[in-house]
Amino acid sequence: MTTGIVYDRAYLLHEQSPTHPERRERLAYTLDQLEEEGIWDFPGIVRLVPYPAPEEAVLAVHIPEYVGFLKEASRGGGFIDFDTSVPAGLWDAALLAAGGAMRAADAVIDKEAGNAFALVRPPGHHARMGTGAGFCYLNNMAVMVRHLQRRGVPKVLILDWDAHHGDGTQQIFYADPTVLFCSIHQSPFYPGSGMIDETGAGAGVGYTVNMPVPAGTGDDSYACLFREIIAPLAREFSPDFIAVSAGQDNHFTDPLTGLALTARGYADLMASTTDLASELCEGRLVAVLEGGYSVEGGLPYTNLGIIAAMAGLDLSGIREPSSLRGLLARAEDPSARYRVEEMAGALRARLAPFWQAFR
Repeated sequence: MTTGIVYDRAYLLHEQSPTHPERRERLAYTLDQLEEEGIWDFPGIVRLVPYPAPEEAVLAVHIPEYVGFLKEASRGGGFIDFDTSVPAGLWDAALLAAGGAMRAADAVIDKEAGNAFALVRPPGHHARMGTGAGFCYLNNMAVMVRHLQRRGVPKVLILDWDAHHGDGTQQIFYADPTVLFCSIHQSPFYPGSGMIDETGAGAGVGYTVNMPVPAGTGDDSYACLFREIIAPLAREFSPDFIAVSAGQDNHFTDPLTGLALTARGYADLMASTTDLASELCEGRLVAVLEGGYSVEGGLPYTNLGIIAAMAGLDLSGIREPSSLRGLLARAEDPSARYRVEEMAGALRARLAPFWQAFR
């Protein structure tokens, strides 16, 4: 299996402020870790150079008025919300992030790589058709999925495991039965959406699947949800492509969230996703980086674990420094697994009218 990694040093240039959670160090520390582990020298890894998304690809997702606003605000700076300002030059940075996701998809469709991970920023899954939010400007995932469909891929499964609900991606595909959107996210939490009764609209009813989990949820609960909800849905939906909104802010060291995943948990989750892609869609899988704000203790190890899983490498050595393990005990909540199983049962009952797998 050849795994493509989309990266460009230009992804380090975007910055709202040096102390903003979504700052350049999110990728800089990851790149240092990849260099240290010799990932670029592994014969199963290929580096992919991104291209800026064409404006018509952006307009397939976002309304013209919002695109016009971003272009104008990028000339001298602007404001979307209290944690999402528009720095000068943002438009070019956003186009390169969306184009990086498109480049990853192209590599898989054109068999340049078996799967691919787009290490892009700024992230995108909170961006709706007509506005940005939550550090996001263009919805990189949605731009990529529409690009895939223009290239002849009929059905796409999106798995969004960012700690924050991907409300923008949900809105864009809420009435679309060609896209199955599945999200595991902390709740109650920003942005306040993603309850189990949000299942889609119109022809898309049943094609939005939300799995809200409590603070303290760890590796075993995510593995359970993959096994009991995501895999059965995927097999029945039978996607032509699997796309992962890979938010790494579920890690137990993340300063903005309250979940308890480990780097090995992330690697195992991606290994399961990779296996599912091999089973259902000839291995066609792209991951796009979303959130993750533990720049030293989390992101370097979770991103390494994801790449190792996608490339079929040995995962036994994927772990954080031992000095961090005490934080895990404080982050985990032993009662979370029971509450996750209770939620999963209620979700299966709600989805049963739409999916044979839950009847």
